[in-house]
Amino acid sequence: MAIANAAADKKALDIVFIKMKKVSSVCDFFVIASGASTTQVRAIADHISVKLKEKGCRLWHSEGQREASWILLDYGDVVVHVFLEEIRRFYDLERLWGDAPQEKFREKKPTKPKKPASRKRTSRKKKTKKR
Repeated sequence: MAIANAAADKKALDIVFIKMKKVSSVCDFFVIASGASTTQVRAIADHISVKLKEKGCRLWHSEGQREASWILLDYGDVVVHVFLEEIRRFYDLERLWGDAPQEKFREKKPTKPKKPASRKRTSRKKKTKKR
């Protein structure tokens, strides 16, 4: 979830988890996200890297930072794919790994603090002077 939350912090689009355990020995999960521009793709990947480093997670390998159309971050059990939207549609990893269980990330909306119940006031009309 830390990966998805970090991606969501940078407004990543269509974040999906693919559970790879049963279909591949490469990793346990893919996390796939998209950005609308190479700048956004780079920002999403950089933010994920920073947040996971803060949590003590080691990045084993990364690819694609220069072009930023598809950045791969390998954390061992989890591999993150951050795509430019059109590149993601072309490679369509969700369809390629269609046999694996998939789940869309739903960002939790921040809850607004409840307002304390207010006492009802009776309205008092002001007396106006007649002229």
